[in-house]
Formats: sequence, structure tokens, C-alpha cells
Amino acid sequence: MGAVRGLETGAAWLLALLWVLPLLYAFWSAFHPAEYATRFDLLAPLTLDNFREAWSQAPFARYYLNTFLLVTSVLAAQFVLCTLAAYAFARFEFVGRELAFALVLVQLMIMPEVLIVENYTTMSKLGLVDTITGIGLPYMASAFGIFLLRQTFKTVPKELEEAARVEGCSMLQVLWKVYIPLARPTYVAYGLVSVSYHWNNFLWPLVITNSVETRPLTVGLAIFGAPESGVEWSIITAGTLLAVAPLLIAFLLFQRQFVQSFMHAGIK
Repeated sequence: MGAVRGLETGAAWLLALLWVLPLLYAFWSAFHPAEYATRFDLLAPLTLDNFREAWSQAPFARYYLNTFLLVTSVLAAQFVLCTLAAYAFARFEFVGRELAFALVLVQLMIMPEVLIVENYTTMSKLGLVDTITGIGLPYMASAFGIFLLRQTFKTVPKELEEAARVEGCSMLQVLWKVYIPLARPTYVAYGLVSVSYHWNNFLWPLVITNSVETRPLTVGLAIFGAPESGVEWSIITAGTLLAVAPLLIAFLLFQRQFVQSFMHAGIK
């Protein structure tokens, strides 16, 4: 057993090292002059010129704004829609409830990339091509969010709901004062998943956007780092760190809260 545990630990450390190596290289290249991008020297001078150059060569401020608006609007819509749908599936009896929930689960098996053509056609008919709303609209009703919150709401004792109804609370007041506070860890965990996914989403924003005014960071970074742009590798890695820095900083600052939220929500 000791040998097996040691092998598992060693394999875990090896996988962690392989995962973090590209990030370590990005840090090395971004904080050193271009001539040190492909060679390691402990005495190499540190510099922030790569970040200044990257910031000046691409409209990263606009990309940050677009990404922030996209992530917050999608998350807000998901919280509202998923909460209402999950509450209905968890606590109300209506004709076709099980069939409707089964259809929601079916959506979990469909990759978003499969629907790109249909989504683009729909956004075109709505006049939402090359808009932030057009990027986020297909994701504002999340089957995963509905499923996760439904399972959480079903664990809430009905006695709490009945007590709230006796006190004169309406259905929405029961949801707001009983279910949502008790599901807070689930909301935090789901919010982290949603923010990280839409912050890093690339293919759909690439298809639906055409201008700087709507491009998120991922698409802007891909255009910035394209071979025909002629940008040096050190500047590209600096731009990459600019794109991922908010998520890295948030994770480092709130790592314990992140892990606790995922454990409480049951996301392993």
C-alpha cells in the first residue's frame, strides 16, 4: 500500500509539474528581455517593457471591458433563470415536469460547438451579430446551473418553506429568504465555473464578433499573437499574462473559499 500511495503521489506531482510548466515559461519570458525567451539564465535582467509594449500594441483595456460586461451579464442572467427554473423543478408539481427536466439533462450532453451554426443564424435574425449580447445570449440559460440548483433546493427541508408560508411569505419571498441563502455555497461554486468558462471561451466569440468594440480577451489575444502580426514571443507571453491575470489573482486570493464552496456544492 505504501508503494502504491508513493507512486500515486509521484504521478500527481508529475502531472502538476507538466500542467504548470507552460505558465512558468510564460512568466519567465514575459519578465525578461527577448534574447532570454529561449534560454535560462539566473542572472538575466528583469524588465516590464514587454508588458508596456503589449499594452500599447493592442487595445487590452477595451478587451477587458468587453470581457467584464460579457461575464457579468451572462452570470446575472444565469443566476436569475437557473434559480427560477430549479425552484420550479424542485418544489412544484405540474404536467410534464419530468419530461421537461429530462430535456434539460439532454442539453448537458450537447456540446455548445455543435450549435454554432444555428446560434449564428438566430443571432443574425435578431440583429445581434458583433454584439456582447449576441456572445452571451446562447449561454444565459444553463442546463448545468438548473440541474445543480435543483439538486441543492431538493435538500432544503420542506418544514422551512412551510414555516415561511405560515409567516405570510409569498412563493418568491420563500425563494429569496429560504432557498437562496441556504444555497449560497452552490451559487459561489457555480459562479466560479461560469466566470472561468466564459472568460476563457474562444470559439463562439471568434465566430460572432468582427470588431474591437465587442471582442473579448481571448479573441483579441489570438489576433494579437497571430504570426502575421510579427510580435515577439516575449511580448505575446506578456499579453497572455495580462489576459489570465485576473483569474490567477482571484484564485490566489480566494483559494480557500473556492475549495470550500466546491466541497459544499458537491462539485468534485
